[in-house]
Amino acid sequence: MNKDEIIGILESLISDDDDKKHFLFLANEYINITSDGYKENGNFNKLKIRQKIEPWLTAVFQSEHLSLLVGSGLSITMSQKKDMMSRIEFKHKEYKDKIKQTADNQAKKLGRGEANFEDDLRVAIDLLKGYEIQNNELEEELKKEINENLQKLLKSILDVERDIKKENFAALKSFLLSFASRTATKDRLNIFTTNYDRFIEYGLDEVGILTLDRFIGKLKPIMRFHRIDLDYHYNPPGIRGEPRYVEGVVRFTKIHGSIDWQFENDRIVRIPLPFGEKADDKSFNNPYEKIVIFPNSSKAVETSYFPYSELFRDFSTAICRPNSVLVTYGYGFGDSHINRIILDMLTIPSTHLVIISYGIEERIINFIRKCNLSQLTILLGNHLGDLNTLSQYYLPKPAIDRITDREANILEKRGKLIDSLESSMGEGDNV
Repeated sequence: MNKDEIIGILESLISDDDDKKHFLFLANEYINITSDGYKENGNFNKLKIRQKIEPWLTAVFQSEHLSLLVGSGLSITMSQKKDMMSRIEFKHKEYKDKIKQTADNQAKKLGRGEANFEDDLRVAIDLLKGYEIQNNELEEELKKEINENLQKLLKSILDVERDIKKENFAALKSFLLSFASRTATKDRLNIFTTNYDRFIEYGLDEVGILTLDRFIGKLKPIMRFHRIDLDYHYNPPGIRGEPRYVEGVVRFTKIHGSIDWQFENDRIVRIPLPFGEKADDKSFNNPYEKIVIFPNSSKAVETSYFPYSELFRDFSTAICRPNSVLVTYGYGFGDSHINRIILDMLTIPSTHLVIISYGIEERIINFIRKCNLSQLTILLGNHLGDLNTLSQYYLPKPAIDRITDREANILEKRGKLIDSLESSMGEGDNV
């Protein structure tokens, strides 16, 4: 199939019911998993579909450089909520309509369709900065509303962390292990997320994966901006001067900030905030001035793009190099900054992009239009994109599971031995 035919199939699925939205494209081949060949008693034959997906993803994941980009789809899966926060409805008549209209127009220009609360927040903050320059009497009123809505967002994130379902969390741990358990001889996995919650950090802690990020310190970690590549090593018993890399280590970056990051004078710190902490009215006091979440920024910092420009640079450095694979999960391609970096990566012929999403949206299709299909693997729909199904059936087993590898090698050798004995013995003889 050529590119136009693939795009045509994707566009036809947008209007279908959710139960019919399934799309699989790998190894330059479109596989119709809704056909009878991949069904059994009306249900998906997961084992047969696995025979197509798992070996291919296993090969793709063995690339020299592997990165994972996680979007809001993971938070929706973990919380079972369609949106963490709905559009912001500002109250004051002097600016409420202006903010909404500007946010809508900007979202359309960026090709993202409908605006969301981040668009509303970004426009409101831009307007507030204008009011501050003018000494406008509406400055304090707008700042108060921005703070109220930021507090509402932050509290809702903690509520979602607290209400996490056990079955979803078990799937998350399995999902992370499939990526994070690379052998230490390969480049470290890079995990990036646009989410403000701490599901990934909590999952990594629970499965014993060590994380490397820009923060240094224990009681109140401070964000550093030097480029020293710190790592974990150990000395094997009886061997001196030959340290080895510790397995199960990832590099982790939250490119839109986090609910536990705060501006403190001229630095950024990570505050002690237990996972799922029950927030009261005093929690996150004056978040506009303190909390580091996109597109918020502190007045005490010279550039309004700090620290996001540094974090985006980490993303670009990690994926824009030869023999690099980027896997996106739950990312709707609604961030133009991220999309530009991914498209830049795909100008390198040896790179590859794996798109996994629960939904099939116009924004994803528009991005695919700009890509070379031979550099893409696509798993879309509520079956292939379901976290539980994906983790249990289709993702590769952890790469450091050497026992299973040895078992497979032994079975393969025994199979060859039996075939050899059978061929050397006459018919009717028993092996």
